[in-house]
Amino acid sequence: MHIVYVSDGKAGHRSQALGLYKAMQRQSQQAVTFQEISIDDLPILHLISGLFRHQTSSIAQTPTYIFGVGSHTHFRVWLLGQVYPQAKTVILMKPSLPFALFDFAVIPEHDGIVASKKILITQGALNPIVNEQRHQQGRILIALGGSSKRHQWNDAKVLQAIEQITLHNVASEIILTTSRRTPAEFLANLQQQSFASHIQIFPVEQTPQGWIFEEMQKAEAVWVTEDSVSMIYEALTAGCKVGVIAIDRLKQDRITGSIDLILKQALVSSKYIISELTLPDTFKEADRVAKSIVLEG
Repeated sequence: MHIVYVSDGKAGHRSQALGLYKAMQRQSQQAVTFQEISIDDLPILHLISGLFRHQTSSIAQTPTYIFGVGSHTHFRVWLLGQVYPQAKTVILMKPSLPFALFDFAVIPEHDGIVASKKILITQGALNPIVNEQRHQQGRILIALGGSSKRHQWNDAKVLQAIEQITLHNVASEIILTTSRRTPAEFLANLQQQSFASHIQIFPVEQTPQGWIFEEMQKAEAVWVTEDSVSMIYEALTAGCKVGVIAIDRLKQDRITGSIDLILKQALVSSKYIISELTLPDTFKEADRVAKSIVLEG
């Protein structure tokens, strides 16, 4: 089985494609290979010329599946599906083209699309994480995001949440990290607080690639600011208890609605005491989707 991933270069999109690829590896009895190819290396005219030969020099091996994430990839995925008609095309989001042009669409439930054999609905975006069962009791990770088009960072609100987590989990080891969206002055404010001495702080600029995923494997609980939706689902997939830190909302939309939904479903919690967080459930969305695609394909 060979998978070709048409990439727009965005790390979050790549994470989704890798999540499905690795899950298909786990599901398949045969070897599964993977080729990532940039949309820049797939000119439209080049693909159109490949329609007549049923091959293109950009693809090293005939694909079994063709993945696309990001609206700029969809037309190329469809064209590649015409070049290699035996391949199954998979869009990991709501397609910008008609659903009928693709074999599968993998869509988060907050988009409000009705599921079918070809439309697979997920809780959150897929990711490549698996639960390695290495969680350490009492170990806490706090992961901070920042302002976004639907959220406004609030220093006071986030500091208060961190203080509550610290005061209510005095016997825990607490690790905190930031994101590239976290305001530059926030850590200076945090370090001036009396409770900061109980926290190990690792700014994102000082952490190597993959550091936060390793920390999720070790943490019993992860608290995430609500703007970092993908990180909330990554922590769930890693098998952690998950707490959500509320920040100011600029608007209500399907994304903020998805956070409200998983709070209502008690997949995550707004509480600050580790013993009161929801016990982690088995959360294997990528494996579930991969199984459906392999069975249907």
